[in-house]
Amino acid sequence: MENHPGTGRPPLRLVLLAPAGLAMLAGLDGALLLLGVPAPIRLHRLADVHGQLMVLGVVGTLVALERAVAVRRRAAFLAPLLLAAGSVALLSAAPVAVGHALHLGGTVALVGTYVVVWRRQPAPAIAVQGAGAAAAVGSALLLLAGVPVAAVTPWFVAFLVLTVVGERLELMRVAAPPAAVRAGILVAGIALLLGAAVALLHPRAGGAVLGLALLALAVLLTRHDVARRTVRSTGLPRFMALAMLAGFGWLAVAGGVWLLGGAVTDGRAYDAVLHAVFLGFVMSMVMAHAPVILPAVLRRPLPYRPVMLAPLVLLHVSLGFRLVVGDGWGSVTAVRVGGVANVVAVLAFLAVAVWSVAVGAPARPTVAAVPTMSAVPVEPLVASAALR
Repeated sequence: MENHPGTGRPPLRLVLLAPAGLAMLAGLDGALLLLGVPAPIRLHRLADVHGQLMVLGVVGTLVALERAVAVRRRAAFLAPLLLAAGSVALLSAAPVAVGHALHLGGTVALVGTYVVVWRRQPAPAIAVQGAGAAAAVGSALLLLAGVPVAAVTPWFVAFLVLTVVGERLELMRVAAPPAAVRAGILVAGIALLLGAAVALLHPRAGGAVLGLALLALAVLLTRHDVARRTVRSTGLPRFMALAMLAGFGWLAVAGGVWLLGGAVTDGRAYDAVLHAVFLGFVMSMVMAHAPVILPAVLRRPLPYRPVMLAPLVLLHVSLGFRLVVGDGWGSVTAVRVGGVANVVAVLAFLAVAVWSVAVGAPARPTVAAVPTMSAVPVEPLVASAALR
């Protein structure tokens, strides 16, 4: 399904990035609508599908696309193709169920991709990421069945968190943690899936399990991830480490709220958990890994530049303001101000990334701008091992 040079057509991997980018812009527009502030496009439907677009339409498509590029099988591109098509359907005049069905097909295909990778390299890290893909299937199935998005949120969280945790688990080989640490991560991952299932029937009990699982993962990652070492470095390794350590902190915040309040589906606690995970943890991880993941997909370098720190800092500062002053103190104005700043931070990072790709590598690159082995994400490692 990938086109070859000389055909006159862009490679499919580049074509599929367009719907993911469209889904992100539409999802951010929906976020502004939910905040009750002016938005470029005022369509009620965008607010309704905001969460699904950001999780399955953006992150899901990018994860599936990266896996397809790594696996190098034509059939693997079915997953990002269906996920991208589902996002387009959600933004069109087609019934919402069409988008749900396409997203379900895409998540099932993603599980199939992980099965292929597992057969080539059976490892705990792949199992954790595959479990995350299974959670994505659960979320898409629940949405298709008409379950409210708020009740599906734990499944979204399980998908995203387990995907990232599986990647970090692979890199922990560099730090050689005790076997008990790896076992603890696996147990916490299983507990996260269990909590998502329990929360559908018993939000209080499910929330307690979810909260404990997130807290355990946050502690284990903070204590044993290689980011603790690379944060003392400079350039890209330090940028990635700062983003990851900050993300682990927000994961602990979400776990604490769920542990104390249960799997709430509305109100300030719901807003706090939702954005602590999806902005504080996931978006921070996206920013951290973009300079090394996107080049594998784009086949063009995304040089690290110090200015990338600006949107990262804005993201975390504005999120802290939103959760502490807004959700914590009950200020609607603070929620809106923080929320708008969150959107600006994401758009600013996208703008810097596009500019960095267009400008290219610095004329005189420094050693610090080149990622070391400890800074390289798991995807290239898994891909190289899977293709042997």
